[in-house]
Amino acid sequence: MSPARTPRYTVPGLGVDEGRQVIDLLTLRLHALNDLALTLKHIHWNVVGPHFIAVHEMLDPQTAAVRDMADAAAERISALGGEPQGTPGVLVKERTWDDYSVGRADAIAHLGALDLVYTGIIEDHRAAVEKAGELDPVTEDLLIEHLRGLEQFQWFVRAHLESSSGSLSNAGADTEAAAAAAASPKRAAAKRTPAKKTALPTPAKKTAGTAAKKTATKTAKKTASKRTTR
Repeated sequence: MSPARTPRYTVPGLGVDEGRQVIDLLTLRLHALNDLALTLKHIHWNVVGPHFIAVHEMLDPQTAAVRDMADAAAERISALGGEPQGTPGVLVKERTWDDYSVGRADAIAHLGALDLVYTGIIEDHRAAVEKAGELDPVTEDLLIEHLRGLEQFQWFVRAHLESSSGSLSNAGADTEAAAAAAASPKRAAAKRTPAKKTALPTPAKKTAGTAAKKTATKTAKKTASKRTTR
């Protein structure tokens, strides 16, 4: 990301150089939040399967909240004397991540991938909080407030991926495609289906001893039956 131009003024109590550093910090957070809002809408439009309506409707409030976070970050940049950049071209040019990689897919598979998206933005937000704490407590507070919402949204997503034992179906996946595949209901069903038992081969010939045992058993059963009915 290209560094922000040093502002001609900034908020009282903060030097213009510190203001520029905070603007740099917030600019990438603004890109991440705008990208997340677009990704949430992309998933909202492309979920299918039996969980469609639950996931489809869960994502709209998240999208609205993330857009509000982006708006707050952009307005903080302006208050610091900076110039917020919200165009798609600047976002793509300056971001440090690739586009979301899953298209039309089962809703739970999408949530497996979305969990990784949330992990990435939350980790980066936490790192930004640490840096902002050294420069500007107001920006630090703003980012912490974002984290409260983002971590809650990830909890909503993970509730669909968690087993009764507390493990996540996409655990260990390091790409969106791998996370989607791991969370896919088809894969989960395959894990639950036990392997078919192989029938033991029927003996080709009956030995004389086996035949004699069977005859003796039948005789014993007949005798027992007669004794029972008397």
